[in-house]
Amino acid sequence: MRKILIVDDEVNIGVLLSRFLMRNSFSVSTATSGVAAMEYLTKESYDLVLCDYRLEDTDGKEMLIRIKEKYPSTGVIIITGYSDIKLAVELIKLGAYDYITKPLYPDEILNTINKAIETQLALNTAALEPAQDAPKQKSAKLTYSPAENFVSGNSPASRELMKQIQLVAPTPYSVILMGESGTGKESVAKAIHLNSPRKNNPFVAMDCGSLTKELAGSEFFGHEKGSFTGALFTKIGHFEMANGGTLFLDEVGNLSYDIQAALLRTVQERKIKRIGSTKEIDLDVRIIVATNENLSAAIQKGRFREDLFHRFNEFSIDLPPLRNRGKDIMIFAGTFLEMANHDLGKNVKGFSEEVEECFLTYNWPGNVRELKNVVRRAALLAETDIIQVKALPLEISTYAKATAIENSITKTEKPRDLKNAAQEAEYETILRVLREVNFNKTKAAKVLNIDRKTLYNKMKAINLEN
Repeated sequence: MRKILIVDDEVNIGVLLSRFLMRNSFSVSTATSGVAAMEYLTKESYDLVLCDYRLEDTDGKEMLIRIKEKYPSTGVIIITGYSDIKLAVELIKLGAYDYITKPLYPDEILNTINKAIETQLALNTAALEPAQDAPKQKSAKLTYSPAENFVSGNSPASRELMKQIQLVAPTPYSVILMGESGTGKESVAKAIHLNSPRKNNPFVAMDCGSLTKELAGSEFFGHEKGSFTGALFTKIGHFEMANGGTLFLDEVGNLSYDIQAALLRTVQERKIKRIGSTKEIDLDVRIIVATNENLSAAIQKGRFREDLFHRFNEFSIDLPPLRNRGKDIMIFAGTFLEMANHDLGKNVKGFSEEVEECFLTYNWPGNVRELKNVVRRAALLAETDIIQVKALPLEISTYAKATAIENSITKTEKPRDLKNAAQEAEYETILRVLREVNFNKTKAAKVLNIDRKTLYNKMKAINLEN
């Protein structure tokens, strides 16, 4: 069982976090001061420390430095009530796995914790191996969040996706995963890894979307202690952590051109040097990248290197949007409901027919990620063992209602007089715009060039008011 130490002088937050993590099979201790936290760390080892930045007797930066100097094998996540990019960069350079701003969302914090422990495990394993030696096979199996497990389906689109995963997984090919935001690209990357000969070696994920130029070299390649101001310890980069396994680069299209050049050299030569070191480290890493933008178009605009694209594009997979996966939506919804029941300690058994109709009608612009969040929210709000439509966000229930009204208008015999024809065309336009803006009435009124009150009245006329 993984052990976590929570450090926060707000007792209520510590209690809530502790209960949530214990429900998710972690062993948890809580401390309300920096002094108490260091006492805990002297008595037993922890996989991860969740530390609030502002404490009564110290701050998160000082705690991070102390923990990394005395207990370098312990991961650290800093939590704060405000966002500061410069501070985030500084903390990550000092060795923090991540910097999270409040409010904390349960599924997001759980995902970050699992990734932090996974990364720290890979780092600790790599640190035990001589850097000059060829990469060794690691026997440690990494911990994954249940929410990230790959969920397949029965639709033609899902079967084709699974076929491609099974086809490419046993090969050493680099893979580009393309698709809309929220389609589950990291889950597919993990499915490829877990079905490959590298499955018992590290899977390391890296978000390139938030990577700054200042952090890139250190995050990709690591650095030696004292190699630059603030480098208080040796840091192992993501490539080295993934040695022998798979490195997943998400939002790769957001990398700056100069970072792409450094990445290209590494991909070609399969060697790295930590910043401040002259020693080369051989790499045996499979690379999977993901993007929600058209990289071919980015190449034409000079924003992405064509040579790097071809290095990555040994095999590509297009992930289908959720709206194209038919009744698989309910398979995913059922899986997410099981997860929500586990997290919330509830026993919600399923969805009403009306909710199922809403799910199958809605266009899911946020794809699988949006569905997961909707199901978790609905499970929390459910008053019985069956989720009812009132537990859904209004944009989803209204979307289904609008679709039904639109269908009834379409099926109705077309009016012959101009007044009724104009009114029908107006209603169809209102419904179309509402759906396009995901039922944001302010946006819809702006697109339609009418005020919100007029829009409300017209929606009421077709029984679409909320």
